Amino acid sequence: MSNPPPPLLAPRRILPLLAVLALAVLGAVFLREHLSFETLRANREALVAFRDAHLLATVALFMLAYVVIVALSLPGAAVATLTGGFLFGLFPGALFNVTAATLGAMVIFAVVRLGLGEGLKARLDASDGTVRRLSDGIRQNEVPVLLSMRLVPVVPFFVANLVAALLGVALWRFVWTTFVGIIPGGVIYTSVGAGLGEVFARGETPDLGIIFEPHVLGPLLGLAALALVPVLWRAVTGRMTGRATGRAAGKAESGKKE
Repeated sequence: MSNPPPPLLAPRRILPLLAVLALAVLGAVFLREHLSFETLRANREALVAFRDAHLLATVALFMLAYVVIVALSLPGAAVATLTGGFLFGLFPGALFNVTAATLGAMVIFAVVRLGLGEGLKARLDASDGTVRRLSDGIRQNEVPVLLSMRLVPVVPFFVANLVAALLGVALWRFVWTTFVGIIPGGVIYTSVGAGLGEVFARGETPDLGIIFEPHVLGPLLGLAALALVPVLWRAVTGRMTGRATGRAAGKAESGKKE
């Protein structure tokens, strides 16, 4: 007799998730206007002056703010990435951006996993039908699926965090695939931020849609497709093995009848 799955909403586990949700709502309401490109434009001189006077403190405060933005899924991650490029250049700005984004993703992953992940995973394991087959398919190909979700910009960052947490992905696998998978997009946006000085001088707004330009999106889609090659290979070899096994079983059955 199998044990029943654990409660989906255990009070002690759900409290951190509720706290994060409450902070996310408050942040979205009260900080939306402050987490904008216009705020960066208005405060650019003060930010540069503070960076020049307190470089290490600027790095620490910037990364802490970025982690909070990602952990709470606040509407300011793109501006934060531009700020990293503006303040620190392409390098180490890209390194700071990717590291902070990964840490923020790890925080929300851990909170969701603690609050819902184990209970939902147990229910998925105990279920039948399409949902079970889908979850099993993703788990069997965790690394390619996680990398492709990070590489393709059409998958929202917070959605990828939630999917991984709810399906019970191992923390270490989630962290390294997140870090590696967001490097291309992080470098692109950081490079845009590194050129903001000229954009500010012209009184223009940066083109954040650059990542969807064919010459940029094409390579990203190529990387995502490359990440999914093991999934395709496993599916093809599995089908071939199944056919071979079926033919061998048929021959054996025919031999018995003779």
